[in-house]
Amino acid sequence: MKVVIANKEKGRSYQVEIDENKSKALYGLKIGQEFDGSIVNLTGYKLKITGGSDKDGFPMRPDVHGPERKRILVSAGPGIRKKKKGIRRKKTVRGNIISESIAQINTIITKKGEKTIEELLGIKEEKKEGEENQKEESNTA
Repeated sequence: MKVVIANKEKGRSYQVEIDENKSKALYGLKIGQEFDGSIVNLTGYKLKITGGSDKDGFPMRPDVHGPERKRILVSAGPGIRKKKKGIRRKKTVRGNIISESIAQINTIITKKGEKTIEELLGIKEEKKEGEENQKEESNTA
């Protein structure tokens, strides 16, 4: 299962793959609930579930109860892109409870830990090309 962690402060998101044993701890949680970040190797962090999708790409909706797929009449929200105002469509979506058929979970950080996410996940910060050029120009001036 993949867990996408959104960091609103930096405007970045991180994708972490967890094995089946760790993902079992998430089964039964609903969209909007929080869980401990140690499941995805982020000790000290709290993560809130904002959505996800199943193995076939059907999105999870917070207003559809249960872990199974359902066909619902949708006018807005996850699972539909309106082309005209007032359009409603019958779409297949996944319920709001995480089960073994969920392939990806989207989360946001609600409580930060002591260390940064980059340190815990082992990600090196990449410098942008523009930043390097600005530093070189200011050093020569």
